[in-house]
Amino acid sequence: MAGSMRLVAQPDTWELRVFIGRDSLGKIKHRYVRFRGTRRQAERELARLVIDQEDKPAPLIESELAWNSSTTINDAIAAWRENGWGDLSPTTVRHYQELWDRHIRHGIGRRAISGVTSYEVEKYFRSLKDAEVGKTTIRHIRALLHRACKLAGKWSGGRLANPIAATEMPAWTLSEQSDRVRAPSLEEIGRLLAATKEFDPRIGAILRLIVATGMRRGEACAIRWGDCDLEAGVIQIDESIISNKGATTKSPKTRASIRRVTIDEGTLSELRQLRVIQSQFSEELGSALGEESFVFSFEPGGEHSPHPDSITHAFIRVRKLSGVDSDIHLHSLRHFQATALDAVISEKQKQSRLGWSSAVMARHYTDAVPEEDRRAAEHIGSLLESVVEAAADRSQPQVGQVSVSDWA
Repeated sequence: MAGSMRLVAQPDTWELRVFIGRDSLGKIKHRYVRFRGTRRQAERELARLVIDQEDKPAPLIESELAWNSSTTINDAIAAWRENGWGDLSPTTVRHYQELWDRHIRHGIGRRAISGVTSYEVEKYFRSLKDAEVGKTTIRHIRALLHRACKLAGKWSGGRLANPIAATEMPAWTLSEQSDRVRAPSLEEIGRLLAATKEFDPRIGAILRLIVATGMRRGEACAIRWGDCDLEAGVIQIDESIISNKGATTKSPKTRASIRRVTIDEGTLSELRQLRVIQSQFSEELGSALGEESFVFSFEPGGEHSPHPDSITHAFIRVRKLSGVDSDIHLHSLRHFQATALDAVISEKQKQSRLGWSSAVMARHYTDAVPEEDRRAAEHIGSLLESVVEAAADRSQPQVGQVSVSDWA
C-alpha cells in the first residue's frame, strides 16, 4: 500500500506511514509522520503525503539486488538520470525531464517493468496519439522508455526484460502528420531581410548571417569578435549557445560542427557596420569590445551572448512584418542554404559548410528546386524526342514495303 494510518494516542494523535521505496538490499522503507487532528483530517494529510512522495524523483537503486519484480519504470529512469544523463547535452536532459514529468511519471512510469507487456505499451502510445501528442514527441518518449528499460535489464543482471523493445509506434496518415520544414523561396528571403531594417541592427545582422551561412541559431549566438576575420571574410564556428534555464555556452553538436565558413561581401559589410555600432554603444557606457565579446550581444562590452529564444521571437516578428507564411521558421533558413547551394557545390562540401557529421543530411535538408525540376523535364523531353526521331527513321518503309499512308 502507498500509505496507512493508525491511532497512537488520545485525543486524535495519528501515526501516518508512507511507502518511499526499497533500500539497496530490497527492503521496504517507509516514512513515519505524527499528526494531531480528526480522522478525516488525518486521512487528508495522508493523501497529501502520498501525493508528495509520488511526485518526488524515485530513489537511486544502488545495487543489483534491488532490481527485482517491483522495480518500476520510474525507478529505471531515475537511476539512468543519476548514472548516465550527465553524458547527454543539457538540452537533451531538459527534454527528457519534461517528457518524464508530463507523460510518464504519473502514468505508465508507476508500473513495474516486469508487469508491463508490449500490448500495454503500444496501447499507451495510442492513448498519447488520441490525446493529440505529436508523432515526434511519442517517438522521443519511446526512446526514453526503451533506453531506461534496457539499462534496467543490464543492471538487474538480465532478470528484467525490456517490454519496449518489441513495440511499434502508432501509424499516422499523411493528413495527420505535421508539415515538414519548408525552405523559403528567394523572394521570401528578400522580404525577410528587407523587414529586418525596421528592427535593431543586431537582429538584422544575425538573421543575415544565418541566411548567408546556414548556421544553427545557437552557433550564431555564440560568435565572438575574435572568431571573425573581417579582412578575409571568414568566421570560425567552435561554440554554441543552448537554452537551459538561461543561455549556456557549450561545445558544438558534433566534431564536424567545428568549422570555418566564408561569408559574402554583403554580409561582411553588415558585420563591419555592426562592429562600429557595438563599439560606440560600449564606449558610451564605459565598456569596450574585446576578442571574447559576443558579436550579437545586447549588453555593452558584449559580455553575454543573446538568448537563442530571443532570436527566434525576433524572427517571428520579422516574419509577420514581411508577410511571409507562418510555415517558415528560423530553422527554415538552414534549409534555404542547403537547397540554394545544391546546384553550386558538392554534397561533401555542403556537409562541411553546414557542419553535418554525414553527407546524407544534405538530402534531408535539400528541398526540390522548381527551376532545376523544369530543366530536368526539358532534358528528359529532349532525350525522348531524339530517340523517337531515331526510331521513326529506322521504321521508314523500305522499297517494296507498304507505308501507313498507303492504307489511307
